[in-house]
Amino acid sequence: MKMWEGRFKKELASEVNDFNSSLPFDCRMYKDDITGSIAHAGMLAKCGIIGEDDGEKIIQGLKGILDDFESGALSFDSDAEDIHMYVEQILTQRIGDVGKKLHTARSRNDQVALDIRLYLRRSAEEIQILLKELLTVICNKAEENVNTVMPSYTHLQRAQPVTFGHHLMAYGQMFRRDIERLRDAYKRINIMPLGACAVAGTTYPTNRQLVADELGFFSITENSMDSVSDRDFVIELCFALSLIMMHLSRFSEEMIMWCSAEFSFIELDDAYSTGSSIMPQKKNPDIAELTRGKCARVYGDLNTLLVMMKGLPLAYNKDMQEDKEAVFDAIDNTSMCISIFTKMLDTSTVKPAVMHKAAEGGYINATDCADYLAKRGIPFRDAYKITGGLVGYCIENGKTLNSLTLDEYKEFSPVFENDVYTALDLSTCVSDRRSAGGPAPECVKAQIQSLKDFISD
Repeated sequence: MKMWEGRFKKELASEVNDFNSSLPFDCRMYKDDITGSIAHAGMLAKCGIIGEDDGEKIIQGLKGILDDFESGALSFDSDAEDIHMYVEQILTQRIGDVGKKLHTARSRNDQVALDIRLYLRRSAEEIQILLKELLTVICNKAEENVNTVMPSYTHLQRAQPVTFGHHLMAYGQMFRRDIERLRDAYKRINIMPLGACAVAGTTYPTNRQLVADELGFFSITENSMDSVSDRDFVIELCFALSLIMMHLSRFSEEMIMWCSAEFSFIELDDAYSTGSSIMPQKKNPDIAELTRGKCARVYGDLNTLLVMMKGLPLAYNKDMQEDKEAVFDAIDNTSMCISIFTKMLDTSTVKPAVMHKAAEGGYINATDCADYLAKRGIPFRDAYKITGGLVGYCIENGKTLNSLTLDEYKEFSPVFENDVYTALDLSTCVSDRRSAGGPAPECVKAQIQSLKDFISD
């Protein structure tokens, strides 16, 4: 029997029950539902809406249900409509008619809104922890490679010399922003909607702030209609997760390239690679590829939420039940990807010699050559043109800038002297880039320390 069947003369068709049921996916909010109900029952008793003895009996009954769920003694009934009705049903079976008083001065509409906020609040905290673990690995790898010279790329063409540590710190900044976004989203998740009831509040003398304080919310929602129909916070969290996945996907793309024979900058650990069913030599970066693929899935979850909400009139509509599967999927996949990507990166082996060899090609010290001339009084645009001529000459003659003789340099400009070889050495090119945020070792170390301070905050 349904809790709401009083107005109906016919039983719900079985296929409608199956179609309407959300228990298969909202059952994961059992702890949040019970926690919210305990706070609600306590408020009802303190406000004199129900007796103190009844309030205590309800609270103890709810705690017993939670214990049984946690221990596995109580399982979920596939015929139940949702976790909210199921908990109330079990409570009434256990403590009798007193259990029927729990739903006084609330609706499933504000109850659902509370549960999802509690669940997302916890999820946002857990994902921040995972991101901090990833940042710790990034910092450790960067520290090991502050002097590991490699080429940077623009347009996927070799650009200028940097270090692997500097490159890793770029991703460190991305994931730092992701944590900051989660913290910011948390502010809007952590607002307490219970007490808005179905749409128009209640005539009972409730104390919503009491429940908010008990559950650790920053404040209460200020409009009862918005309280039950707002899913901005769900969409905002899913957007933050989409950006995390985008950053993981970009990192994955580079890991995939770096471990290929064409780059061979890194090697993935055997425990975090897979093989081929037909080609014995293969060592495939499946974790990185799946992470890249799952990014699209989380984007889909975000799009589902946006499209679901775009045409809904105020206030609550059953469409909004669809928010949970989308955001739960985004949370699950983002958490899983961060966790396994962290381990894949941590166990990977960097190949400094290969990176340095790659940096020696592609004339990536050409900008430094132009800067060398500009620092000696030649206007930068002229210095740029002279250096372009030098690169063209090197290409035609199969040489590098470092292999040219001083006489060859002087054919393009008399300003060149022996110190050009030091200026164009890759280590010098990197170490001289001391501008804030640059790849010089001391700059990278400062970036690492800043990120470590952020992680420990």
